[in-house]
This record gives sequence, structure tokens and C-alpha cells, in this order.
Amino acid sequence: MTSRRYLFTSESVAEGHPDKICDRISDAIVDAYLTADPHSRVACETLCTTNLVVLAGEVRGPASVTRELIEDIARAAIKDVGYEQEGFHWKKAKVDIHIHAQSADIARGVDAVGNKDEGAGDQGIMFGYACRETEVLMPAPLHYAHAILKSLAEARHSGAEPGLGPDAKSQVTLLYEDGRPVKATSIVVSTQHAEKLSQDEVREIVRPHVVNTLPEGWMCPEDEFYVNPTGRFVIGGPDGDTGLTGRKIIVDTYGGASPHGGGAFSGKDPTKVDRSAAYACRYLAKNVVAAGLADRCTIQVSYAIGVSKPLSVYVETHGTGRVPEEKLSATLQKLVDLSPRGIREHLQLNRPIYARTAAYGHFGRAPEPDGGFSWEKLDLVEPLLRAV
Repeated sequence: MTSRRYLFTSESVAEGHPDKICDRISDAIVDAYLTADPHSRVACETLCTTNLVVLAGEVRGPASVTRELIEDIARAAIKDVGYEQEGFHWKKAKVDIHIHAQSADIARGVDAVGNKDEGAGDQGIMFGYACRETEVLMPAPLHYAHAILKSLAEARHSGAEPGLGPDAKSQVTLLYEDGRPVKATSIVVSTQHAEKLSQDEVREIVRPHVVNTLPEGWMCPEDEFYVNPTGRFVIGGPDGDTGLTGRKIIVDTYGGASPHGGGAFSGKDPTKVDRSAAYACRYLAKNVVAAGLADRCTIQVSYAIGVSKPLSVYVETHGTGRVPEEKLSATLQKLVDLSPRGIREHLQLNRPIYARTAAYGHFGRAPEPDGGFSWEKLDLVEPLLRAV
């Protein structure tokens, strides 16, 4: 993205999207185990299709999290999203559970024993990113794509728009000039709706949620405003398309504006560096930008299974940095222990805070009093400034 004038597009999907239903169920199960024992190990995958939910994975946790409780959690998640449709209903769907004990070989590599610190749950690379395009230091196309769908969901849940269904997608294309977004050139919103509503009626329901979300004067031309382009979206959710955990990682991260490591977040406890280290990278990148040390910052870390220290910590400020990147990398590693244990303790991740992350992105959210979205805190700004 070195050109002075270009278009960039990001998409989002609503909480009722088939893949997001699966993320929500998997993360609700993670929360259940962490509530019962903060040191539980969970790797849970979910598949949803027409009136069928299949859960699979491996866990190590208390026996109080029974199969009956897991089924109840899955049904409650579906109900909370709003599925009471003939083809997918929280009460009528069959729930198959295939969850077993964690592999002893994996546990041996990860557990802290004797002088050995807790190791990474897998090998892999993780990325974090922050930029000055929005107040929450997130890429603007993704930020507005999330916000449009969140606004529609709030109207549906409140009863203000009873004709909307849970399944929806959005896509926002912005024009950039000199590296800064200046307006939308096209908006796409597809939302499930009641049989009685026409395409034009759905369009007018959606319009204010787009206009009110975008900055003033940013609305795209009318002929580039696409709402339900196929003309009809009555059958939706898992009845219309199979869902799987972890299939929306671009939506979960930075909308394509930054690299990502390829590992899904949902369904994994915080010993899995796919999740915890990606949160740590966002935390570091956001604090670098908030401290005024760069306008854009990408951070990559890498791990080997069973090894506690990261193999590499890479910092890139895309030509906007006020401090040498090598110095930033060294300083960040002194301020935050990037071992799996160090990340979990610094961000206090062994808490039931994950079901809420399953829709509208894991980043760019407000830190919450109970520890949710702790990786969005800016408490590293002052220590960073002092250190550099």
C-alpha cells in the first residue's frame, strides 16, 4: 500500500453467521472450564448445520463440566444470538458431543515441571497491529464493517427491527489519499430478513445504520450501496450454510490490513499461543502507537511447542517510527515477559472472558471491568516512554 491514492476493503460477519455461531459456542465452553478451574486446558471445535451442532476437541479440566452442561451451554449460546427458526432452533437442534481428554504428549510439552517453565502449546507465528486510522487504533474499513453489523444486531435484539434475522455480512471499501481514509466508495450489507420484507424495505432498514456509523460525509454513492444484492435472504444461519469454528480469522483480526498467523482464536484456552500471543502482540503494537512512537506498528512473535521463550520478536513501523525498531523490540521484551506464562499473567487471561470476543472482532474493543479485552489497555504507554 505505497500508492498515494487507493481503495481498500474489509468485511465483517454478524454474531448469527454460521461460523460465528460456532466461535461463540466454542468460546462459551472455554469460559465454562475456566470458571470451574482457571488452569483448565481446552481446545474445542464446533460445527453447525441444519438443526445439528457437533462439538469435538480435547480438554483437561474438572469433572463438574459435564456433557449435560456442555449441551446446555451450546443451546444457551444459540438462543442468545436469536435462533428460533425451523431449520435452526436452540431447543430443537441435535447436539453431538465428541470431546475427550487432552493428549498426554501435548501436556508433557506444555506443562511446567521442575526447572522447566510452561512451554508454548504449539509452534507458530502470531501478529499484532495498530494504526491511527480510528480512535481505537484499528484499520478503518474493518472498524466500520463491524460497527454496521453491531448496530443492526442491537436494533434486532431491542425489538426495534423485528424483521431482521441473526445472519448478516458487511463489506466496506474506503478511498485512501496519502495513506489516510477519506470516504467510502462502496458498502455491501447482506442481512437475513422476514419473508414479508422486500429488498427495498430491507435497504431502507439498513441505510440509517450505515449512515450513522460512518463519519459525516463519508457515505458512498447510491449506486454503490448494495443491500442483499441477490434480492432475498430469508433462509440463513446454519440452515443456509454450514459453520465451523475458526473460519473468520481475517474478520477476527485486522480485516486484511495486517498479516495474521493463520491460527484461530476461538475454542482455545490462553495457554495456546495462537490466542494469547496474538493478544499480546496487539497490546504491544497498540501501546507503541498510542505512545506516539509510530503511526503504524506491526509486531510478530514466534514459538516452538514446549519452549517458553519466543524464538523471535519482530517490530515494523512502516516508515512511521520515531524510535529505531531494534530498540523498540528490545524495550518491549524488557517490559513484558512474552513467555506463555508471562503473557497470561500480565494480561490476566485465565478468566472466563472469551464468549464476548466471538463476534465483531477481538481487537479495537474497550477494556472491561472484569478483565475482558485486557489486551486493549494502554497501561504500557508511560513505561514505554520512560524506557525509550
